Amino acid sequence: MKPESVVIPLRKIHETAVIHPNARIGKDVEIGPYAVIGENVLIGDGTQIGAHVVIDGWTSIGRNCVIYPSASIGGEPQDLKFRGEKSYVFIGDNTKIREFATINRATGEGEETRVGSNCLLQAYTHVAHNCVVGNNVIMSNAATLAGHVVVEDRAIIGGLSGVHQFVKIGRNAMVGGASKVVQDVPPFVIVDGHPAKVCGLNNVGLSRAGMSEAARRNLKKAYKILYRSGLSLTQAIAVMEQELDSCEEIEHMMRFLRNAERGICRGRKDADE
Repeated sequence: MKPESVVIPLRKIHETAVIHPNARIGKDVEIGPYAVIGENVLIGDGTQIGAHVVIDGWTSIGRNCVIYPSASIGGEPQDLKFRGEKSYVFIGDNTKIREFATINRATGEGEETRVGSNCLLQAYTHVAHNCVVGNNVIMSNAATLAGHVVVEDRAIIGGLSGVHQFVKIGRNAMVGGASKVVQDVPPFVIVDGHPAKVCGLNNVGLSRAGMSEAARRNLKKAYKILYRSGLSLTQAIAVMEQELDSCEEIEHMMRFLRNAERGICRGRKDADE
């Protein structure tokens, strides 16, 4: 009886790359010169790893990602509470991570740092320990997230921005370049400044996301209640519940507002409606 044939994954690995024998490398993976891949790393099919990239720790990278030269993923968190415990980094499919970006694994036994699918993390971006970044997120050059930040789907964070630990950035929100974000950014709005303040709905982003005209009208009403009525956050939520038509976008916004533990970014006086 003939032995069963063994299928060997197709890989293009440069001879100078240093790969631990226990690392799991998928099919059609490319690994460039002087890259270093640690013992507990999993790299999905079709992913491309550039020169001098370091991937360490318990890190799982999805399919068809592109990681550009000198990025560092899965390293120990820059956190004084870290004591060498086992923690994770998970990165979804089709995500691009540009030069010198850093993504640290989590603090806390069994905890994780997560970046979703179809994201773009541009050069020198930083995702700190225990962050959760959703799908289709863009972080522009040198944007940085402190520990435990949550970024929801389709958010955009402008270059040179800094996001304070435990802050949440809502879905389809946009953070202007060089902003200092110290409170939660509600979904669907634009914030800018130092500290960041709300300056209007992200109308261009909503249009590009294919949001219906009815939903956009509803969000405009919600914005006016939240930032133009003079009501407290609790009062504004109550009015929104009474006066707005129910739709998925409004329900998502109200859930976000009810759980805004750090408070939300305030509005600028000259903000657009």
